[in-house]
Amino acid sequence: MNMDVLHFTHGPQRIVCLTEETTEWLYLLGQQHRIVGISGYTVRPRQARDEKPRVSAFTSARVDKILALQPDAVLGFSDMQADIAAELIRHGVQVTVFNQRSLAEIFSMLYQVAAMVGQAEPGLARITALQQQLQALAQASACLPRRPRVYFEEWDEPHISAIRWVSELIGLAGGDDCFPELAAQPLGKQRIIADGAEIVRRNPDIIIGSWCGKKFRPEKVAARAGWQDVNAVKNGQLFEIKSADILQPGPAALTDGVAALRRIIHHWSQTHG
Repeated sequence: MNMDVLHFTHGPQRIVCLTEETTEWLYLLGQQHRIVGISGYTVRPRQARDEKPRVSAFTSARVDKILALQPDAVLGFSDMQADIAAELIRHGVQVTVFNQRSLAEIFSMLYQVAAMVGQAEPGLARITALQQQLQALAQASACLPRRPRVYFEEWDEPHISAIRWVSELIGLAGGDDCFPELAAQPLGKQRIIADGAEIVRRNPDIIIGSWCGKKFRPEKVAARAGWQDVNAVKNGQLFEIKSADILQPGPAALTDGVAALRRIIHHWSQTHG
């Protein structure tokens, strides 16, 4: 028997990441040498854009380019990439698609990816540190004199409110999501607020825009019909958090994203509490 067939390499050696969060995580784990292809939307870490071929958008991909890279694992995210995954699977590629929408699910994804590349122990140590930082933030936020009502807008036309992990981070940072009932819905189309007057009625103290890669325009928000009496507009509390920092369900949201939320919310509480 050829003993080569019994040789086992520790996890996949040629990984294509169809979204940014798995790329960032593998770099943080020191496993970037395994990555052979990334999403064109990847901005974190910057190094990845400089040294890895870009083979996909979000809902589309160059399947021929991916196959040419001979990946032994492709990592994707959500039902939005189901068609890409199906085509690759038909070509015999191993595909893992995560569907994390909450903080708990993000941590689960991070652990699974770490374990796949033989980094379960250091991965768990990093996860534990992130959880401890979020717990410390929650404790600090519990001491705020007032909790602001926060409207987080993922898209402007139509209005789409915060996904679940963003809503949870708002809570940890000391704010109250204006649309918690929508945060529980996994799909963007399920979080559409058809009537902008409902946002006005809920009267957010802070408005945060993160328009999925499109520049947030606070002056356009402030000029919406009927919005001049919204507290956030009256007090000039309209802010942008880059989508790369908050709308990627991975390390970025748990570090830079929540740090931005903390700065905005804690400053509001100190000046308006």
